[in-house]
Amino acid sequence: MINKKNNKRKLKKLPKPSCPFHKDKSRINYKDVYKLKKFITTRGRLINPERTGVSPACQRKLAREVKRARYMALLPYNELT
Repeated sequence: MINKKNNKRKLKKLPKPSCPFHKDKSRINYKDVYKLKKFITTRGRLINPERTGVSPACQRKLAREVKRARYMALLPYNELT
């Protein structure tokens, strides 16, 4: 039999960015729309914490604050424009 080589390329792991809210978790606030927009896609979804570097605890708080900002009409539910 012919021995086939594994042609899969190994992906290099990117260095994990540090959590921007790690030092002071109270900085996440629904009123700070400009900071929340950095973690939302153009479709209005939250960006994956692996890409943003947000810790799991901060990601939960961030999701809660984004939902509050949407409810208060500070952020749209979806941005299709």
